[in-house]
Amino acid sequence: MITSKLLAYVAVSVLCVFRVSSRDTFIAAVYEHAVILPNATLIPVSHEVALTLMNQNLDLLEAAVTSAANQGADIIVTPEDGIYGWNFNRETIYPYLEDIPDPEVNWIPCINPRRFGYTPVQERLSCLAKDNSIYLVANIGDKKPCNASDSQCPPDGHYQYNTDVVFDSQGKLVARYHKHNLFMNENQFNVPKKPEVVTFDTVFGRFGIFTCFDILFYDPAVTLVKDFHVDTIVFPTAWMNVLPHLSAIQFHSAWAMGMGVNFLASNIHHPSNRMTGSGIYAPDSPQEFHYDMKTKKGKLLLSKLDSYPHRPVVNWTSYASSIKGFSTGNQEFKGTAFFDEFTFLELTRVTGNYTVCQKKLCCHLSYKMSEKRTDEVYALGAFDGLHIVEGTYYLQICTLLKCKTADLNSCGGAVETASTWFEMFSLSGTFGTQYVFPEVLLSENQLAPGEFQVSSDGRLFSVKPPSGPLLTVTLFGRVYEKDQTLNASSDLRAQTLEIMLLVIIPIVCSLSW
Repeated sequence: MITSKLLAYVAVSVLCVFRVSSRDTFIAAVYEHAVILPNATLIPVSHEVALTLMNQNLDLLEAAVTSAANQGADIIVTPEDGIYGWNFNRETIYPYLEDIPDPEVNWIPCINPRRFGYTPVQERLSCLAKDNSIYLVANIGDKKPCNASDSQCPPDGHYQYNTDVVFDSQGKLVARYHKHNLFMNENQFNVPKKPEVVTFDTVFGRFGIFTCFDILFYDPAVTLVKDFHVDTIVFPTAWMNVLPHLSAIQFHSAWAMGMGVNFLASNIHHPSNRMTGSGIYAPDSPQEFHYDMKTKKGKLLLSKLDSYPHRPVVNWTSYASSIKGFSTGNQEFKGTAFFDEFTFLELTRVTGNYTVCQKKLCCHLSYKMSEKRTDEVYALGAFDGLHIVEGTYYLQICTLLKCKTADLNSCGGAVETASTWFEMFSLSGTFGTQYVFPEVLLSENQLAPGEFQVSSDGRLFSVKPPSGPLLTVTLFGRVYEKDQTLNASSDLRAQTLEIMLLVIIPIVCSLSW
């Protein structure tokens, strides 16, 4: 495990050694788990009661691990909160936590379970990996004692961390990652003092790991790819889908393409909280994905991946900056998508070329519909600004989207179905960042594998008519360096707080209900 940017040079050296005896492909598995939740309580349960619940979830995970191994999987990823669920505060989660040592101790819990105290969950996970000869990624809670000599030590005398663990095919603990970017209501956990950059090496590539909300920030997510040259990301998550741009399968597959890595995303399955959407994504296309709001069943996905995927170089502003904006004479209008105010243009014709700008971002679209329906409205939108709800991060977004109704005031609202078919599209933008994630989402939250590409000059375009009506075609840009340099006005923050008191924020990682 590597946990410091200062050791980034080691990544290149070790990478060369591992590739000498490496495999070109591997079989990945992810499991979308229908978690058994604890009863909500303000009084901590006993450790025995906590362990009973965790073993019920581990029974389900064991069946998935065994099935994956029997089908030849080399690694399996399970979701965030998959062992104990949510409904916790700081005190009530404590009986579910174990002390998880640094992997440098060279420990196989299945063989020596009491070496670091009573750790029955780690023992069972280790034995699952060992008995099935498979790498196993799981999410549990870590506790670390501290005292008054540590000025940041919590009043109860210990730190609590949302933690991912990885056991290799011999059952050895090979990675431990403490989630850095906690979601707004994860007050049962502490934020690590600094971001941890965690990798582990296998004969089928170098892997990096982070959790849920981490994906929206530079550290550790981008650092793992840019500085540590990982080939594959393992991603436990408890993700609530947020349309039009942050549905799980939509954004996670886009991140894989934008960063040029394999991405193994394992989500909780809990449709009543809009939690579904897991996948195995390669940089060029999704390989397997699952989105199911109708049943309450878990789902195991498997797919073969290249161990060392090709990472194409894209200049995301090259094409858009080289052309003049298209003039249509249409009137621009404002609309809100996930609390951000976009500038929109309505697509009024069956085919056309449109440009819409906001601040320094100009978005160019060429498209052709099969027909222009009178009951559906599509718009081209641009957003260039600081998002401040449930987190603070700077976005540049170009998007073609279906409006919720034929009323232009509905553009930007969440919509899941469409009837308009497109024959082609090409979208580009004058982005001020090289971190852009290309999304294509079809009606009923379906992806479009193999139906679009990204050119080296930054165009997201269809290579064939999409196989279903379009919900969104989006270039989702992150300008990380502006996250901390800009501050929203006090009036805007006051308005945001008022909104948050009136609605349920429709995105969650480890939501406590």
